[in-house]
Amino acid sequence: MALVEVELPPEAFDEDWQPAPDSCLVIRAPGMDTLKVPLSAERPTLDDVSLWEWSGSAYDEGAEAAEWFSAYFGKPSRLVRFKEMSPIPFYFSMVSFAMISSLLLITENCMCFICFAETEIRPTDPNYAQGYKLTFTDCFPFLIASQGSLDALNELLKEPVAINRFRPNILVDGCHPYSEDLWKTLKINKLTFEGVKWCYRCKLPTIDQERGIFGTEPTETMLTFRSGEVIRPSDKNKKRVYFGQYLVCKESVSAKGNGRILKVGDPVYVLQTYPSSNEAPA
Repeated sequence: MALVEVELPPEAFDEDWQPAPDSCLVIRAPGMDTLKVPLSAERPTLDDVSLWEWSGSAYDEGAEAAEWFSAYFGKPSRLVRFKEMSPIPFYFSMVSFAMISSLLLITENCMCFICFAETEIRPTDPNYAQGYKLTFTDCFPFLIASQGSLDALNELLKEPVAINRFRPNILVDGCHPYSEDLWKTLKINKLTFEGVKWCYRCKLPTIDQERGIFGTEPTETMLTFRSGEVIRPSDKNKKRVYFGQYLVCKESVSAKGNGRILKVGDPVYVLQTYPSSNEAPA
């Protein structure tokens, strides 16, 4: 999945953009013809779609996409889109990675993610962020990390890794390494974000995103200084490795009109911090 590349029309990141009849999501992978998924076509609904704790219905992106992914993965697969009323409520040009958060790839035994306002509802974990919603993102709609944290990690590794190992959709620079751990409230442009939970890492950071090859780093090194046992002595999940923090946006439900765009170079203002690592949610 690391080798699948996706591309939206450049104008899709303009405010109030609506897809034209010829607007497509372009998907590429090694050894495959380019797949174009129309963004304005009406799609049938597929029931019994599930992701972690959530289940519901989604739009089926059609036979061509299903055949493409089935051939690439070597197992029956379908591409579905979260049921939406209008396209992409927030627009980001901060960091661009391989997937966009309202498409979900369903295979026989795994799910991978490729934002749209929804008619289905998938709430965030109320233990950390009550009253917020997300689509086919992992746990929360935003993940922040810093270049300083990546640079500090790379100083300890024999071979440096790129930020795409961690897939934040907000990447900041100019702060001390891992200072984002303690950010409770921050402002970017006209939007207020709340830090709700550290991101503990699965095997994804150990996959070379250019070659799709598994390894042991950077997790092996991070266990020595970024595990719960080291940075959160009271944490019962002592072997979890943390990098980055999940966020929610306070204006995500009510924001309309101007001011809903984040751009590369926008200043980040930290308004509140947690007193210590043990008091930050994880």
